[in-house]
Amino acid sequence: MEPREPDRRMELFRQKCREKGLALTHQRQVIYEALSQMEHHPSPEAIYEVVRKQIPSISLGTVYKNLKTFLDTGLLREVSVHHGTIRLEANMSPHHHFVCTQCKAIMDLEPEDLEPVKLKRKPPKGFRVQRFSVEALGICAACLAKSERARRSKS
Repeated sequence: MEPREPDRRMELFRQKCREKGLALTHQRQVIYEALSQMEHHPSPEAIYEVVRKQIPSISLGTVYKNLKTFLDTGLLREVSVHHGTIRLEANMSPHHHFVCTQCKAIMDLEPEDLEPVKLKRKPPKGFRVQRFSVEALGICAACLAKSERARRSKS
């Protein structure tokens, strides 16, 4: 039987913490587990709300501090930095994103759903490309349905 994705991510998390010399505290495990089980690339505040149910005494500052540590050590990835709020994901495999321009929901877009991404020219002198990140901007199904209901109610 193959391990579930969140279980696999938690084992990789523990392994990476050991490799990077990062203490594997209860708080860190709960924070990472909450994030790895959430869909749509949550904000630190959304992660805090989930973690707080398991650790009522935890502060938002502690969640932020641990998320920054995870980002700094490569355990997490920040997505959509230019959409106004920090959004995070535990999925470190190469992939891209759909972003709703209305509600800012972020959903995964797998690399095989796109033509291969490559530069037509060399990058600026001294710049080294580490990875490509493609965002397809549009309106999600929920926002489309909401705007359609609003349009019908005005008629």
